[in-house]
Amino acid sequence: MSHIAFLNIPGHGHINPTLPVVTELVARGHRVTYAVPAGFTGPVEHAGAVPVVYPTTLPVADQEWPTETAPAMKLFLDEAVALLPVLEAAYADDRPDVVVYDIGAWTARILAARWGVRAIQFSPTFVAYEGWEEDMGAINDTPEMKAVYAEIGAWLRSEGVTVDAPTFVGHPDRAVVSIPRSFQYGGDTVADKYTFVGPCIGDRSFQGSWHAPADGRPVLLVSLGSAYTNEPSFYRACLEAFGDSDWHVVMNIGKHVDRAALGPIPANFEVHRWLPQLEILSHAKVFITHCGMGGTMEGLYHGVPMVGVPTLGEQAMNAMRLVELGVGRYLPHKQVTAEALREAVRELAGDRDVADRLAAIRSEIRAAGGTAAAADVVEEGLR
Repeated sequence: MSHIAFLNIPGHGHINPTLPVVTELVARGHRVTYAVPAGFTGPVEHAGAVPVVYPTTLPVADQEWPTETAPAMKLFLDEAVALLPVLEAAYADDRPDVVVYDIGAWTARILAARWGVRAIQFSPTFVAYEGWEEDMGAINDTPEMKAVYAEIGAWLRSEGVTVDAPTFVGHPDRAVVSIPRSFQYGGDTVADKYTFVGPCIGDRSFQGSWHAPADGRPVLLVSLGSAYTNEPSFYRACLEAFGDSDWHVVMNIGKHVDRAALGPIPANFEVHRWLPQLEILSHAKVFITHCGMGGTMEGLYHGVPMVGVPTLGEQAMNAMRLVELGVGRYLPHKQVTAEALREAVRELAGDRDVADRLAAIRSEIRAAGGTAAAADVVEEGLR
């Protein structure tokens, strides 16, 4: 029985895509441990892994991530500095045979090198392509980013790592990518060390159940994810746009917004603070989303057209990519009105060409192999 260690960061969009792979690896006879903060032990145990619990310094619960790249990377660095000795001690008497790690789990490559085992990155988002550095130049050349990279480099040298900071952060030795190649920018120029397996979808029964309306109305799902949900004006615009319409609207408002402050809730609306998104998407006709990569992939997996209302830079890239592929619309927050939301949803719901393009992407996703293909790459690391 091989021991496979997963190292991740405390984010649903990062942890959820890996859980079906954990279940698959356990079913194949491997023992899996998973380093996570206490708030994520339930899903990890449900997937079949043994949690290795650590205290995180990253934003969790009601805290929000910074919207700029440099402050976010500084958070990853602070987490890595604090976490390296903790995880090294936790695994001292139970060293893994291979390490699978998230793009933000920077301790993993250092620990894998010390243990003499392979490290395989699990990327739930875009990866480097030919010309990546040039395209990222405007971001990486800012004083803030240069300062963060200098600090990362100093930390790496103090830990005996000779790789420079940009290479360490952005260029793994081997990687699984849980998006379809067609969604990746410059997908045909990405190196062979990256294996695009598409979304890894598995059992989410631990998130609860949901039942489609008995009256047969088309389902419209509205969710801004789990972090940046303090948007009462956005939710009111949705209520105005689709209240008393032919849609059955399922709307997630998160933890921050006072439901009473939204005013009367139309009879055709369900309003929740948390919902089993994957289950609802299997019934939805359109998805209004912040375009986090996890939700975007779940929408594509189920062939659901999306209206993107992003907050962060990566989310905006996802929304723009949906537009480029002809399967979505992009509405910046400043342009969100009831009328704009109605029009975007109307266009997507009735467009046969959009449906055909989504069907092609669904076929690509199924052919990519998903969970089983990801597990194959991990097992390759054992050999």
